[in-house]
Amino acid sequence: MSLVAVHPLDALESALQAERRALLEHDVDGLMRSTQAKLEALAAAERVARPDDMARVGELHELNRANAVLLARRRREVAWTLRHLGRTESTGVYNGAGYASAQAQSRWLGSG
Repeated sequence: MSLVAVHPLDALESALQAERRALLEHDVDGLMRSTQAKLEALAAAERVARPDDMARVGELHELNRANAVLLARRRREVAWTLRHLGRTESTGVYNGAGYASAQAQSRWLGSG
């Protein structure tokens, strides 16, 4: 059995594609795995970066940005769903010392 080394940018692209699939398929476990793979590939890519890789890095940056947009959409969908189910959500507030913190709010749907 021979082991073939994968270039870190290839590994990063593969992780980004897996992340996108996980986001589109609502696959939480796949999203967690792809995020870990992405971070590992990114660290490896930083160690071997060369100036002639910049065009590819730019393409991968755009793919990552597109995934971030998709992730933000998913987060809004989850927040909307939780809000309409009456679940607790956090809102950002400032305390008396001027520091940001979160304050839990809840809303009940119906009466008992």
